[in-house]
Amino acid sequence: MIDFNWLEIVAVAVSLATIVCNIREIHWAWPLAIVASAMYSALFWHNQLYGNASLQVFFAVVSVWGWWQWLRPVRAEGSRLRVSRLAPRGRLVTLATCILLWPAIGAFLHSYTDSDVPWWDAFPTAVSLVAQFLLGRKYLENWLLWMVVDVVSVALYVHKGLWLTAVLYASFFALSVAGLRTWQRRAA
Repeated sequence: MIDFNWLEIVAVAVSLATIVCNIREIHWAWPLAIVASAMYSALFWHNQLYGNASLQVFFAVVSVWGWWQWLRPVRAEGSRLRVSRLAPRGRLVTLATCILLWPAIGAFLHSYTDSDVPWWDAFPTAVSLVAQFLLGRKYLENWLLWMVVDVVSVALYVHKGLWLTAVLYASFFALSVAGLRTWQRRAA
């Protein structure tokens, strides 16, 4: 049997290391994210946060893609992916995608799971899906989406009694602010 208290403690530590590496654009963030995601998938499933649990599986899979994105040459001259900003159209697509995903995921969780918070589980799940894609492509706006996810997630995890994870997401908010500022200086 898994001791979920210890699992949460280790998952918090690995998650913090992941975000620090992301801010510094260190590619080792991606394999750390795979490990943290696996741990959090089990923890969230145990706490009936099925959207968040499924999201962690998605994060683990997408982390392979993100790692590849950050390591591969993307231009003819062989340079790596650089921090950039979304165009106005990209911002609209990002917002529209978040707005469409939230009720779709919420309806699924409401209809097919025993979640006691399907809509609030769905919101950070939906926005995280979009934020993860933006992070993988090194779009600056990923940090803004993570800030929204972090604020909502703190309340959700407090409600579920996941106190360390709530503190982690409060820390993620501060780290997202730091990430935004750091990446603003690096944006092409």
